[in-house]
Amino acid sequence: MTVHDPKLVEALGLLVEPTARGDPMSPLRWTCKSTRKLALALGAQGHPVSHTKVAQLLEDLGYSLQANRKTLEGKGSPDRDAQFRYINRCVKIFQHAGQPVISVDAKKKELVGGFANKGRERQPKGRPERVRVHDFVDPELGKVCPYGVYDMTDNCGWVSVGIDHDTAQFAVESVRRWWGHMGNACYPKAHALLVTADGGGSNASRNRLWKVELQKFTDETNLRVYVRHFPPGTSKWNKIEHRMFCHITQNWRGRPLIDHEVVVNLIANILHAVIFTVFTSFRRVRIAYLLH
Repeated sequence: MTVHDPKLVEALGLLVEPTARGDPMSPLRWTCKSTRKLALALGAQGHPVSHTKVAQLLEDLGYSLQANRKTLEGKGSPDRDAQFRYINRCVKIFQHAGQPVISVDAKKKELVGGFANKGRERQPKGRPERVRVHDFVDPELGKVCPYGVYDMTDNCGWVSVGIDHDTAQFAVESVRRWWGHMGNACYPKAHALLVTADGGGSNASRNRLWKVELQKFTDETNLRVYVRHFPPGTSKWNKIEHRMFCHITQNWRGRPLIDHEVVVNLIANILHAVIFTVFTSFRRVRIAYLLH
């Protein structure tokens, strides 16, 4: 083909990269550059060619199918590493003194009901579990917002499953219930508590309600609470993300979260020791005690 049409390769290159070497108004600039669409565009320009030949030519030119790669970051702060070192020193000081250190965060909200969930699990051949086509919120079941408390020293976790909103009250209530059911028993001589958290969300560094609710918690428990926030854009370094939440996501992959009981049980099966509470920010709905 290239022998009979020596300009084919050049025309293909202009279509593949119109912003660099071709017409910036090319319609293919705004469409998926599949081999079939490229073949049609080349045919319209007087270069009849099959899509299989286009694929071969693209490979010869050094092109391949590639996904986006997250490598571009914003401008880094010169104090970011220093902040991480400071948080690490604080954690070691508290652990050496026998004082509790927890990592807290809210997991992504999940739809409750017969909705598709990413991932796959084994089912009888030809009998996939049927789920809804559209992800419209079920007015009765709504969404769930798991808020986790991870004890970095004892390697135990607590998850409160909220059914309305992720608020600062909800976040501190999760810490309060962790302390009342697990933390107090594990650290009976504790007089201070270190909390590591992301800089945004319900436990944000600038959330005044978070600070007010923490003050109420300290008044109730006589604990001196110290909070250390991670720098912006560094939430993936929060311990709870890769010690708890990733396992929760993996455990319910491919499983529709049809009701609150399924949500609680799927979370319970991956944690070492946990007590779950499903509640709203203002009233308690139900409690399930699950110890492993």
